[in-house]
Amino acid sequence: MSEKFPMTPSGYAAMKAQLLKLKNVDRPANSRAIEIARGHGDLSENADYSAAKEEQGLIEAKIRELEAKTAMAEVIDPTKLSGSRVKFGATVTIEDSESGEKQRYTIVGEHEADIKKGRISIGAPVARALIGKEVGDSVTVQSPKGKREFEVTDVEWLDVPPLEEVES
Repeated sequence: MSEKFPMTPSGYAAMKAQLLKLKNVDRPANSRAIEIARGHGDLSENADYSAAKEEQGLIEAKIRELEAKTAMAEVIDPTKLSGSRVKFGATVTIEDSESGEKQRYTIVGEHEADIKKGRISIGAPVARALIGKEVGDSVTVQSPKGKREFEVTDVEWLDVPPLEEVES
């Protein structure tokens, strides 16, 4: 499996921070919870023990997932990119051909996407439609409201600020 996970430097840093928290805070706290629950006697009827063991499984699964993603990360710094074609890391302004409404999106890694902050995943339909386009090009995107046509009005290469907490 040689699939790379593209991500911005801030997305990579946030993912590494989440991994460190899981390993250095959550895992030890969970181990203590298991030990305390073990001290309560019969494990077959011990709800605290069962809950702590279940949480342990979730923590370990999340650690494995984040370790795999960070190992396969392809960190791409948008501020070091240039050019007029839309690609990963671009901040793109598009204008709805019908309404004239403008929207601005930064194309980021899957785990960094946050539509409320204008970040769309490289795999999102809008991002896939925009990749390779230049200012002045039109794209048609299938949206919940039907097909919509947009014109690319700007392509910028900006720093992507970190998300408070990266979800995956």
